[in-house]
Amino acid sequence: MSTSKLILATAVVIISSGALAQQSVTGTVAKVDETNGKVTIQQTQSGTVGTTTGGAAEDFKVQDGLLFNALQPGDKVVFTATEVGGVKTITKLEKQ
Repeated sequence: MSTSKLILATAVVIISSGALAQQSVTGTVAKVDETNGKVTIQQTQSGTVGTTTGGAAEDFKVQDGLLFNALQPGDKVVFTATEVGGVKTITKLEKQ
């Protein structure tokens, strides 16, 4: 692959991942691990009305200073996450 094609392919991946990282996502808190600063969230599936299953529950590190200790399993949240040092990290978090 030529250098210019490689640079273009890399730019597309970076732009795509950056766009996804900035989207707000809704979900339900499944588990709160205050000791390790992590929360497990099951994302709400968008799409067909009446769909009851969501995406798989994922663990996220919670960025310092965010509302964390008030979360409980079952809480509905809207959050934005990005990858920091290879770890999915919530950068914005709001209870609904």
